[in-house]
Amino acid sequence: MSKIDEVKVEISGEMNVPNEQQKLQLDFSSFANFQKIPSPMDLIQMTRKYIRPWSEFINTSNFKTAASMPRLTNRFVRNISYFQSNYIFIFVLLMIYCLITSPLLLLILGAVVYGCHKIKKAQIPITIFGQQLGTNHQIMVINFASVPILYLAGAGAALFWTLGASCFVISLHAIFYNIDAIVTEENEGFLSEVV
Repeated sequence: MSKIDEVKVEISGEMNVPNEQQKLQLDFSSFANFQKIPSPMDLIQMTRKYIRPWSEFINTSNFKTAASMPRLTNRFVRNISYFQSNYIFIFVLLMIYCLITSPLLLLILGAVVYGCHKIKKAQIPITIFGQQLGTNHQIMVINFASVPILYLAGAGAALFWTLGASCFVISLHAIFYNIDAIVTEENEGFLSEVV
């Protein structure tokens, strides 16, 4: 039998106890990170850079059914990655159509854009609750305040209609478009680099 030695371990130390009464403080400096979101114009330029030719996108001779379910899944994934910018463009077109056919939403969005333009042009800081709000923070406040108004005007229904119609059209194209007819093995590497 072996003898077990007693081991002593030092476990003393200091522990910081948080204060029981902590006041709620709003930190507006964390909102500065939202300024790094790309602008709509940057998104449009990135989408235009990778858009595929429309004659290739709507070429009806390339629409065929898949022979098996694994080939269908592979085709769907490859079409989504290859025609990604075209699909984004379709979504934007359907959203514009939905806004044009809903004048109240168009009016509210126009008022929000006009208000944001006026704030950006004036460049006057405002003090609320002892905190000074710059131009970008004022624009964020207007955008957040417009959300309930847009919801009451039916923006939720318009958004879901657009999402549903886009998913339907994009899925039909991605399922039936035979991407093997245009993407060969030599430019398959290019396809993975672009996406």
